[in-house]
Amino acid sequence: MFKQAFLDVPPIATADGAVTLPGSKSISNRVLLLAALCDGATEVHDLLASDDTHVMLEALKVLGCEVTSTGVNHVRVVGLNGRLRTQSAALFLGNAGTAMRPLTAALTLMASTQGGSFEVSGVPRMHERPIGDLVDALRALGGIVTDLGQPGYPPLRLGDGALHTLNLKDPIPVRGDVSSQFLTALLLALPLVAKDDVVIDVVGELISKPYIEITLKLLAQFGVHVKRDEWKRFTIPGSSRYQSPGKIHVEADASSASYFVALGALGSTDGVRINGVGLQSIQGDIRFIEAAALMGADVTGGDNHLTVKRGAWPLKAIDLDCNHIPDAAMTLAVMALYANGTTTLRNIASWRVKETDRLTAMATELRKLGATVEEGADYLSVTPPAQSADWRTAPIDTYDDHRIAMCFSLAALSPAKLPIRINEPHCVAKTYPDYFEALFSATTPHAGTVPVICIDGPTASGKGTLSQGVAKALGYAWLDSGALYRLVGVAAEMAGVSTHTDDLAQPDHAQRVAAIAADMAVRFEEDRVYLGETDVSEAIRTEAAGMGASRVSAVAPVRQALLELQHRFAKAPGLVADGRDMGTVIFPQAPLKVFLTASAQKRAERRYSQLISKGIPAKLDSLLADLQERDARDTNRAHAPLKPAEDAVLLDNTDMGIDESIQLVLSWWQGKQPKT
Repeated sequence: MFKQAFLDVPPIATADGAVTLPGSKSISNRVLLLAALCDGATEVHDLLASDDTHVMLEALKVLGCEVTSTGVNHVRVVGLNGRLRTQSAALFLGNAGTAMRPLTAALTLMASTQGGSFEVSGVPRMHERPIGDLVDALRALGGIVTDLGQPGYPPLRLGDGALHTLNLKDPIPVRGDVSSQFLTALLLALPLVAKDDVVIDVVGELISKPYIEITLKLLAQFGVHVKRDEWKRFTIPGSSRYQSPGKIHVEADASSASYFVALGALGSTDGVRINGVGLQSIQGDIRFIEAAALMGADVTGGDNHLTVKRGAWPLKAIDLDCNHIPDAAMTLAVMALYANGTTTLRNIASWRVKETDRLTAMATELRKLGATVEEGADYLSVTPPAQSADWRTAPIDTYDDHRIAMCFSLAALSPAKLPIRINEPHCVAKTYPDYFEALFSATTPHAGTVPVICIDGPTASGKGTLSQGVAKALGYAWLDSGALYRLVGVAAEMAGVSTHTDDLAQPDHAQRVAAIAADMAVRFEEDRVYLGETDVSEAIRTEAAGMGASRVSAVAPVRQALLELQHRFAKAPGLVADGRDMGTVIFPQAPLKVFLTASAQKRAERRYSQLISKGIPAKLDSLLADLQERDARDTNRAHAPLKPAEDAVLLDNTDMGIDESIQLVLSWWQGKQPKT
């Protein structure tokens, strides 16, 4: 997951390949709560690993549930059988509405009838998300809910430690036009106290009906069969009791599928395959594919996959009631940038009470890109830029909202071939921590648009430390070119192939070593280096590896193989490459080339301090002499002599710290970006 302050998505040319979606957030947290409330142990498979599910799992542990990880995205939950195991606790629920709303309902009813008291709170934004309608319904039943902050908003105290009798004889009124999560919360909680039939009446139109459908189907899997009279009345049978199904699989997230459905519609001729969700999904957001098809997407699929490619182009503008797909409809707003007229999305007032005010946020960010946007109380109209020259790029503010970050990544397909900056990209961790990795795996940038920063310089100038710092700040890959020749020797040794000088002089043998070099699966992770899954960090630092590197570096086919290997490192979102000839030989077209140096005396002192700190004996005079000799050799070598590229920026860090050097390079890089 990308954790830096911003991420620049290079302009995307085409989309292809396949992605496998994570589990549904809506289903994951419903299943976890049901597993916690029921009688018995439940094996939950394909659980979403995200911020929202993390806070739910932590809350369940605090409440006394036995939660055990049984594999990747698999947990075993031993239920409470509707009984409190702890009478008091404080639960922090982040910005997870799918945890806050149902836990508020369940704990209020349990605490009020079993004599408990619990506090629920979250991040500041959660304390701005209204919960008053749910609280009012709970209080009308006789549940004890105390405001700890602004009335009608978290934080809340649930129960007061005393026993209370609930009034469940009269129908419970719930507004249907605010958030379906309030009704879901009651549907999940009331079976715990339903000795006789309990009735919920929906006041007004019920929004987000498909999410209620998910809730009803999951309730049935846990043994509670709710009767539904249209979408107006719900009856929970008396003496309902949750029973574990033993094992349950979480369906992949249909809302997350929307970004890749859009990706296929915008940029694929062969089709993007989306694994984990199919045409018969129980999630309402699967109906996003109907809206995408209206705009021109070509969608096919089966029970557990979809394939989407471009159909009509440009896309067709639509006017659509989006009550049935409130979350996925945000993706339509960005698709509207590629349509042939004005697209209007209606009945989306619920956007205003989500992770942020999504109506205002979407309008603001779409305008940054050149769109004309009309924002109403419950609708959004988007008119795209008239022509490619009218498209703009700008940093997209995400408001700590995962869906805004994912939606606007699609602006990288703009006809103007502009990159798009996503601020705070790590907010996608709420539902899809690996979203950007999946996006990059399924797309091909326009040729020459993957950004490369080259950092060259002499031995011990600090290239590795600087380049790693810059790469981390930008979320780019890092290439330590100096390790590659050493890696060739180690890889050849692992394959049982000699790198002795006499053998390398034989053309056939040289080609064999070059083939090994070309096929190396190299990965750099901070200070560790991997060949495939083997950590070779120590192996490449030996004297023997250094001698082997000197021998193979003189072999022309090996140099050519490594040139091609290094070019393959230039993948989205970008690359920081350090070495001695990155800017002059390997990436001569790189937009930013830095030649890093420091006085030989300073470099020797740094190397001396580094060795001594590791307990390695060293003499400063000897290190200085060695560096001066190596500088002369590198500068005068026949192949790729050490020198700055003609357009390189010189950075002398003799009297400069690493943090200052990193910030200076980042400022130079910022100056290379398209103007907003």
